[in-house]
Amino acid sequence: MATLVKEKEASALVSTFRFFKKLTFTFEEEIQTVIQYWIRILNIKLGWIDAFDTFVVNYAITIFMFNTFRSSLELRKVLYGHTNVAWSIDYSTFDGNQLICSGSEDCTVRVWDVENVKQINSFEGHTKPVYCVKFSPYHYYNKRRNVVCSSSDDNTIRFWDIKNTQLQTLNKHTSYICGLEFSSFNGGQYLCSGSNDKTVRLWDVETFELLHVFNGHENGIWCVDVSPLQSNSNDDNRKSNSIGVIGGNGYTICSGSFDNTIRTWDIETTKQLIAFEGHEDGIRSVKYGSNELGIYGGANTILSGSDDKSVRLWDIRSGQQIQMFNGHTDDVRTVEYSPFAINNSEIGGNSAVICSGSWDNSIRFWDIRSNKKELTVINEYYGIYCLKFLRLNIQENNNKKRIACGVSLCYCLDDYSIRVCG
Repeated sequence: MATLVKEKEASALVSTFRFFKKLTFTFEEEIQTVIQYWIRILNIKLGWIDAFDTFVVNYAITIFMFNTFRSSLELRKVLYGHTNVAWSIDYSTFDGNQLICSGSEDCTVRVWDVENVKQINSFEGHTKPVYCVKFSPYHYYNKRRNVVCSSSDDNTIRFWDIKNTQLQTLNKHTSYICGLEFSSFNGGQYLCSGSNDKTVRLWDVETFELLHVFNGHENGIWCVDVSPLQSNSNDDNRKSNSIGVIGGNGYTICSGSFDNTIRTWDIETTKQLIAFEGHEDGIRSVKYGSNELGIYGGANTILSGSDDKSVRLWDIRSGQQIQMFNGHTDDVRTVEYSPFAINNSEIGGNSAVICSGSWDNSIRFWDIRSNKKELTVINEYYGIYCLKFLRLNIQENNNKKRIACGVSLCYCLDDYSIRVCG
């Protein structure tokens, strides 16, 4: 009954927001500014509101965004400096700065000030191409340091302080490492890595200790992700499990491999849960859907992109494929759940929007609840290696910040550039 009441309340609010959407663009900007203020306050007070309030505000901010993003889409920034393609990027707002880190085939890790379009550091320590980079949330929140983690074809994982030099090297993998992801629990204390040695490994970032090796794939692993909270028992989630992980109850790891499967692993028990089969070639990118995407069709899902040129959506609970998105004409190298929603007339409501980048020189946006033709295509002259959605304050020539959308898309091309559009 409570759920039904909330759905009715939500329907009334949605009608209100649809009315707002019909107003002038100037008024829409004002509304979005207020909503963005709500989001900021809610981020500060995370956990102080119930799920329905979160749903209302998330709905409000996304209902405007995709059409606004699509209509105002243009190239905003271009970062040059790498002497070969960048395989991976990540984003940080440490100390109020807007930073991107990148890992490249040129064996370097670089850090960029996006607002000033300036490289602020370059780390040379890897002896072979760098395949993945991530800013460390553990160091950010617990040490007040901005640290980049990188993995390479030289079989190592390295940590770099962006103001200083290399901090630590992890060298337990026996082949190149393409996937990294920090835990979504316990302040990002745990790092997951996937390697061509067919293993997924879990590390304690505080001690740099290897906690567990997950075996099961029959070929190399290219990508990994760590889930949001999926389930939880009444047990104390601050207890350490058998491998020394604190707070891992209800969380899982997923990995994509050249054995054409996606596998999920329970962090608490360390057991393999499900092997998702359907892709016809190696899997290059996997992403868990956020719990906040529930009403849009993204909760309890995994999104994947493959060398078989397809993007696929999977149901975590059943282990079955939900949708397959066809349109790319070459390998799909990267997939993401976007922060956007779009009206879906078939279901009479809104759907999440997903995004994919391919070596066919295109970035495509799809309605998660429809396997029809893509919503929008960004065509480039070079292949897409990676992409990420960012909350950037992009300034125009008159130094006024854009507030119409507030979301930018950053991606790397085969011409060695890093581009920001929005």
